[in-house]
Amino acid sequence: MTSPRIPAMSIDPELKKKLLFTLAVLLIYRVGAHIAAPGVNVQALADFIRNSAAAGFFGLYDMLGGGLSRATVFALGIMPYISASIVFQLAGGVVPTISKMQKDEEGRKKITQWTRYLTVILSASQAYTFALFTESIPGAIQAPGLGSRIVMMLMLTTGAIFVMWLGEQITEHGIGNGMSLLITFSILERVWPGGLQLFGFVRGQVVSITAAVVFLLVLVAVVASVTAMTIAARRIPIQIPRKVMGRGRVREGQKSFIPIRLLTANVMPIIFAQTIIIVPGTAASFTNSEIMREVANFFVPGGIPYAILFSVMIILFTYFYTSIIFNSVDLAENLKKQGGFIPGVKPGAATADYIDGVLGRITLPGALFLAAIALIPIFVSQRLGIQAQFAGASVLIVVGVLLDTIEKIEQHRQLRRYDGFMRSGKVRFRGGRQPRYI
Repeated sequence: MTSPRIPAMSIDPELKKKLLFTLAVLLIYRVGAHIAAPGVNVQALADFIRNSAAAGFFGLYDMLGGGLSRATVFALGIMPYISASIVFQLAGGVVPTISKMQKDEEGRKKITQWTRYLTVILSASQAYTFALFTESIPGAIQAPGLGSRIVMMLMLTTGAIFVMWLGEQITEHGIGNGMSLLITFSILERVWPGGLQLFGFVRGQVVSITAAVVFLLVLVAVVASVTAMTIAARRIPIQIPRKVMGRGRVREGQKSFIPIRLLTANVMPIIFAQTIIIVPGTAASFTNSEIMREVANFFVPGGIPYAILFSVMIILFTYFYTSIIFNSVDLAENLKKQGGFIPGVKPGAATADYIDGVLGRITLPGALFLAAIALIPIFVSQRLGIQAQFAGASVLIVVGVLLDTIEKIEQHRQLRRYDGFMRSGKVRFRGGRQPRYI
């Protein structure tokens, strides 16, 4: 008696191709992120940055996929493109022309092209500034001068443009958002060395086993809470009434909802706040001003003044960025054009005011959560004596991007399953009008 054969699970060839392409591009990106620019003493540069007040700035840049502390060919990473994108995103909230272009397909293409041009300008300026900075470090440049500055500028600018191109290729031919995946892969790459470092500390009795276990439990709790808050949303119910479409066709009434996420601004408020709060320390490293050094020492990470200022800035930037990217007026107008409405609320301006009220109420707990997530790793690592290899912004980026990528993979699989059903189904026409699949 033979046992029944179990059919092998079919793998979507197109999805497999997209995933392999994405992994190949990410691998190319990480290889380039470890190739040092010519003529640079990487060790001298890293030692100077590690002991300078500007370590926070370079750490933030490296966290977002760059490699300034190692002067790699991809040292600027994706940051110039992100900065250019944020410029036009914020401009859309204050410049009516750009706001109108963002709603049109051709306009969005033009803004994308402008973003690329601005990326080149930002990359060139940042590369030249970094070349001047490396020349100021004794022994960091083998042959300082105009020639080395030009080489450094061309190398880093070309690397930033190539990284931008890699991200666009993932978005177009791979799976997920290419720019976000580049940053996420850079962050995940640091997990393994961080784990080995923690194991070495425990083995060398630099850190106790209890402290290491508590640290890992806090990390798991942070990841779990970030996942829950990223998914969490306030659903505003909407009603779309029954409508006659013409020629006897009727669209039945529908009940749906508008999801407003608790973390609408996501990680951007933390990045904005970190960018500003590290300015005193960065300025102190470039100048000999005693006042700047005193200010930098006052806002040392882990101190009470740092925690208060950092939290206030995150809350303010959360409200600011949410108001820029979430346009309740346009949402209310689109809902009105579709004939939909929120039960108990008049269409138009009243609907926009209602949505603004809901958004304002849920933004506060989201902002407080962002502040807590940004500060918890700092305080925990200081209390336990462990150098944290993760930050709140890193966890938010990784969780958000991975959830979005998983969702896109699932959407692709459902679409392919639906296409297969359409191709394999038998079709019977009734009266030459609507096909019915049986």
